Amino acid sequence: MTDFTKLRITTDYLIIGSGLAGLTAALEASKHGSVLVVTKGKAEECNTRYAQGGIACVIDSDDTFDAHVKDTLKAGAGLCHEDVVREIVRSAPARIHDLEGYGMKFTRRGEVRETTTSDQAREFDLGREGGHSARRILHAGDITGREVSDVLIARCRENPNITILENHLAVDLITCRHFAWKGPNRCYGAYVMDTQTHDIKTILSHFTLLATGGAGKVYLCTCNPDVACGDGIAMAWRASAEIANMEFYQFHPTILFHPKAKSFLISEAVRGEGAILKIRRHGKFVEFMQNYHELKSLAPRDIVARAIDNELKRTGEECAWLDITHKSEEFLRKRFPNIFNECLKFGINMAKDYIPVVPAAHYCCGGVRTDVNGVTNIKDLYAIGECGCTGLHGANRLASNSLLEAMVVGYNAVIHSLTASRSENIVPPADVPDWKHGDAVNSDEMIVITHNWDEIRRFMWDYVGIVRSNKRLERAKNRIRMLRLEIEKYYWDFTVTPDLIELRNLASVAEMIIDSAIARPESIGLHYNLDCPKYDGSYHPKDTIIQRPLKPNIWFE
Repeated sequence: MTDFTKLRITTDYLIIGSGLAGLTAALEASKHGSVLVVTKGKAEECNTRYAQGGIACVIDSDDTFDAHVKDTLKAGAGLCHEDVVREIVRSAPARIHDLEGYGMKFTRRGEVRETTTSDQAREFDLGREGGHSARRILHAGDITGREVSDVLIARCRENPNITILENHLAVDLITCRHFAWKGPNRCYGAYVMDTQTHDIKTILSHFTLLATGGAGKVYLCTCNPDVACGDGIAMAWRASAEIANMEFYQFHPTILFHPKAKSFLISEAVRGEGAILKIRRHGKFVEFMQNYHELKSLAPRDIVARAIDNELKRTGEECAWLDITHKSEEFLRKRFPNIFNECLKFGINMAKDYIPVVPAAHYCCGGVRTDVNGVTNIKDLYAIGECGCTGLHGANRLASNSLLEAMVVGYNAVIHSLTASRSENIVPPADVPDWKHGDAVNSDEMIVITHNWDEIRRFMWDYVGIVRSNKRLERAKNRIRMLRLEIEKYYWDFTVTPDLIELRNLASVAEMIIDSAIARPESIGLHYNLDCPKYDGSYHPKDTIIQRPLKPNIWFE
């Protein structure tokens, strides 16, 4: 039996991250070998847990795969990979069946809406969200992510082939580029820090799956948890993986605006049930989304976020408002129990009061470039979930396609690994060196980390946020170039700490977003540049691909 307190560990599958993608992969991989799931906090702390809406899946007889595909392609503004979209959409029912097999219970119609027969009471209560032409969102109340997370963590903890290593933060991937090598770049595992002892372990694996989620903490305002620092994307970039479409960062239009609320998300499903966005003008609350899109308050997220941003700037108001007071309190308590109770904590009764909302960074549509199986350009390295970029989302993610992608690609990655050869390893595991601290000393100026962290998040929000311009991007590039040099020097001079690792990753991801935004020639989807022409659909836009130059025998420069 493996001793996980040792500084050198070997496993068949190393999965970095404990969200839906990572745990789906872990449960499937456990059928074929040993699995080690590494997570930098508690397993429960991940982006999945905060997903309120649900999982998009064609399951109603009145809905079709083609309709779901069409909605996804339309939301993606011409940049989706249609073959990927079709495969993921068609795979959804099978993966939902798997989730139910693990014990996931989705809300049924009789639990929310009135029904006339017992048969109807057994049907799924399908929600509708922005950009969808039909009700196809399976949900568990308004805490779908939490329910999915709890179920999968429980199944993983009781599985003898799966070990969850909490409070362990991945520092860097172990790849061929760290050796004198010939042939293709290959991943052998990762160096991982025990965040309680600060010991750095060498974890060797046949296959490494990045499931680290997004990077919302790169922005000042976000609904993401504190763990969302873009760790997987940054590590993959340092290992010379291809990174795609980082300019497309989705801002959720409706985050609860209250001084005591910490980035609480008001699910798009609230608008799906009829909530109307309003702005206060001259003391009166008026609708405004009809001026921006035919779907009004149910328009795609990029359009709604920009509309709110524009209205706030025009009126000078601090927030917009959601009005769902035409629904009964009984219905709202049943359909949105968590949101209803959370709003009540701040003196807001959804059935009687308008809900104050503002946009905030929500989801990274770019990431490590992969195919539908999570395969990267580095052998034996997969990227799944939000940290990967399959081409499903294009320039703008359709609501509730994120959890769908996570479970489909997480499953696919393991199936693909079964066909991958393990006999091509260039460097035997015994030749992989353990981590060396060198001459680094403890820092006595932690203020450098906190100051740089705050500065990055603020200028990213101001210059590379919902609306951009060439001048803003130029300013951001100048700032991040200087800060990254400062952070890298600090990284090499002082002993590595969890805060420093996260700051280094955050700075790397910030520069990727800036570089990708500068490279994008048109305003499209989530990337809105005042100085770029708006995409008119007359051509097929290209993905933005960035990659660190591949240099052998260089250690994490």
